[in-house]
Amino acid sequence: MDQLERKINRLRTKRRLIKQITIYKALNRKRTYSQPHASFKLNGIFYDNLGLSTLADRYIKVGEGFQEPIGLFIHQWIDSNSDITLQTSGSTGTPKKILMSKQAMVNSAIATGDYFKLRPGNSALSCLPYSYIAAKMMFVRAYVLGLELEVVEPSSTPLKSVSKSYDFCAMVPLQLENSIQHLHQIKTLIVGGAKLSNTLRIKLNNSSANCYETFGMTETVSHIAVKKIRSTLSFFEVFPSVSIKVDSRSCLSIEAPELVSTPIQTNDIVKLISKTSFEWIGRYDSIINSGGIKISPEQLEQQLEGFIEERFFVSSLKDDKLGEVVVMVIERLSPYDTLNFDTIDPIKRPKHVYYIDQFKETLSGKIKRQETLLQIKPASPPY
Repeated sequence: MDQLERKINRLRTKRRLIKQITIYKALNRKRTYSQPHASFKLNGIFYDNLGLSTLADRYIKVGEGFQEPIGLFIHQWIDSNSDITLQTSGSTGTPKKILMSKQAMVNSAIATGDYFKLRPGNSALSCLPYSYIAAKMMFVRAYVLGLELEVVEPSSTPLKSVSKSYDFCAMVPLQLENSIQHLHQIKTLIVGGAKLSNTLRIKLNNSSANCYETFGMTETVSHIAVKKIRSTLSFFEVFPSVSIKVDSRSCLSIEAPELVSTPIQTNDIVKLISKTSFEWIGRYDSIINSGGIKISPEQLEQQLEGFIEERFFVSSLKDDKLGEVVVMVIERLSPYDTLNFDTIDPIKRPKHVYYIDQFKETLSGKIKRQETLLQIKPASPPY
C-alpha cells in the first residue's frame, strides 16, 4: 500500500509540475512590450520603464561611446509606438531600414527562452554593438523573460576583463575565437553574424559551454534556427513556430507568422533534411560560374581551410574566356612563398591569390566581400 501511495504521490507531483510549466509558458506567451518583467535587471539594478527612460537619457547625453546606441534603442523600445525601425547588416547587399513589430521581437525572445530553458533571474551578458539586431534582442530577451543583463563595451575579447559567470551570451565568431580559454564562464552561448570555421569548431570540442550556431537575419528578428556546434549533426533545427521549404533554386523559404506577417524568400541555398531541419550550403548570389561550372564559394572555403592560417574568403573576377575565375583573398601582410592546392579540383582552384592587411567588415563581424575586393593588390598565381 505504501508503495502504491508513493507512486500516486509521484504522479500527482509530476502532473503539478506539468501544470505549472504549462501555466508559466501560457503567461510568458501573453507577455508584451509594455512593461519589463518583474525580475528584469540591467547591470545589477531593477528598472521600470520610467527608470529606463532616465537611464537612456544619461547614456545619450553623458554616456560612453558604446552606450549612446543603447540609450537610443531603449527610448525606441519603451515609447508608445507598436513598431520599431531596424537596420540590416549590409553584408550581402546595401544596408536598409525595415519596420519591425515590437510584439514580433517579444515572440522571438520567448521562442529563444523556451528553447534554451531561460528562466527569470538567469544571468546574461550583452557584448555586441547595439547598432544591429543581435544586441537589441539580448536586451529584449532580458526585458521580456526577466533576465539579469550585464552590458559591456563591445570588443573582440569580451571575456578578457570579465570575472563573473553567465547563463546566456551571444557572440560573433571573432569574439568566440578570442574567448576560448574563458568559455567556462558561459553556460549557453549562441554565435552568429558570420560563418564559423572548421578550425574554430574543433577548438570548441573541449569546451564546457553549450555552444550553438544560429541562422537568421534582421528580417526574421534574429535567429529562427540553431545548431549545436559540438554535435556530429551538421544541420539547423528551426523553432516550433517556424515552417520551411525551398524554391526552384533550392533556396530557403521561411514562414514564421509569430515573427513576420508574410513569408520570407532568402538567397540561402540549403538542403532540407526534414520539415524542421536543413543543412546550409551557401549563398545563391555568390555562386561562381566558371566555364559553365557552378562553384559555391562557401563550400570551397571549407575545403581550403587546411591550407591557410589567416582569415580568407573565396570570390570571383570577370574573365574573357571563362566568364568568371575563382580568386582567393587572404588577410595577411605579406604573400605566402608557395601555396599548393593540388588536392582541390583543378576547375575550382583559385586562379589568383590576393593579399590585404585588413578586411572590410560589418559591426557584427561579417566580411564585406565586394568592398574588400575593391582594395586588393594582385599577387602571383599560386601555381
